[in-house]
Amino acid sequence: MISGKLVHLIVSHWDNITDRVWEHANRDPEMAHTRLALGTCFRQSHRELLESLNHWLATGDVQTVARHYRHIGRQRLEKDVPLYACIKDLCVLKEELLDFVEENTFNKDSMMLYAEEELDRRVGRFFDLVMVNMIQGYEEAAMKLLPMPV
Repeated sequence: MISGKLVHLIVSHWDNITDRVWEHANRDPEMAHTRLALGTCFRQSHRELLESLNHWLATGDVQTVARHYRHIGRQRLEKDVPLYACIKDLCVLKEELLDFVEENTFNKDSMMLYAEEELDRRVGRFFDLVMVNMIQGYEEAAMKLLPMPV
């Protein structure tokens, strides 16, 4: 069972987690496309993702998350964000989220360690769901842009 305290920590500190991703993006030249393409939407995009994580953890609503991130994938193609940059951004967000939780949990008794392990597992599943559907939306949009064979 996921600890409500850990989920609350993530949701209530979305801005700190997003700041960490932004700092990472500023140090990493491979994330230049993401920074430029998303610009002012960068923070909002990560906030929405963390809110989606919260919703998914609470409800297990795969369909809504899948539909939303297929749409996001199409948007990223339209903004000319390379697919690898989209995925790298998600990987960095996941890494920073898990690091933030680990750094901000104290009194690590066996129950808290179990809760962190369970959160890590569930966060991994969520990000897998997001990535697969973002790629699917991106590829669907790319296929529509290809010229039809003669």
